[in-house]
Amino acid sequence: MDEFQKLRELLADQKFPLIFPFKFVIKKDQAKLVEIKRMFDETAEFSVRESKNGNYISITIKQMMLHPDQIIEKYVDMRQIKGIISL
Repeated sequence: MDEFQKLRELLADQKFPLIFPFKFVIKKDQAKLVEIKRMFDETAEFSVRESKNGNYISITIKQMMLHPDQIIEKYVDMRQIKGIISL
């Protein structure tokens, strides 16, 4: 079983296209935030929230996705960003 099998199973019950909420956490770093924003197209909706101590930021990105594999591909692509945590 690959690491995305559970996600594939959860997505199998969804009707596509749909707006999918991607969630990530990174250390507070403006350059990384810009890098993450570049990984999504201009129609994506971003919300950013700073942690209580201000060391980390959580990022939610809502993006229209056409099929489950597109979501999984996006998570794989995000691994290029050092220190990102996918939720």
